[in-house]
Amino acid sequence: MANAEIIVVGLGELGTIVDLYNEVFRPSRDRAFFERRIRGRVNPLILMARMDGRPVGFSVCYENKPGTFYCWLIGVLPDYRRSGIASQVMEAIAAWASENGYHTIRFECFNWQRPMLHVALSQNYAIVGMRFDRQTQDNLLILEHSLTDGSEEE
Repeated sequence: MANAEIIVVGLGELGTIVDLYNEVFRPSRDRAFFERRIRGRVNPLILMARMDGRPVGFSVCYENKPGTFYCWLIGVLPDYRRSGIASQVMEAIAAWASENGYHTIRFECFNWQRPMLHVALSQNYAIVGMRFDRQTQDNLLILEHSLTDGSEEE
């Protein structure tokens, strides 16, 4: 299991996040896409995972509604997958969200993204719904994780 360094980064590192995103996802996006998505959001959190000083993963999150923190994106470079980095990123999101007064973390994932679903389920996320995404013409699963005491027993 990898032991990545997970750090909070600011908008100054957005270029690196865009580069990572474009190595992980398609279609590729530009910096303006991310700036538009983050602009005006409450408590944006950008995390970068590094191995031996090299950026290998990231997440972009923000407040969805009071008490609920939304993880918009999580990505890990293909050569670094299956080593626990996504789990470390998700743990860092949960720690930050808990420290900042959130009680729930929410994210959405396509059913075909099985590795991410496995990570989420191993991190005690529950599937709480589904929605149709008009852009991709596909269904997204909605997952949530409770940060309140007793969440491990649910």
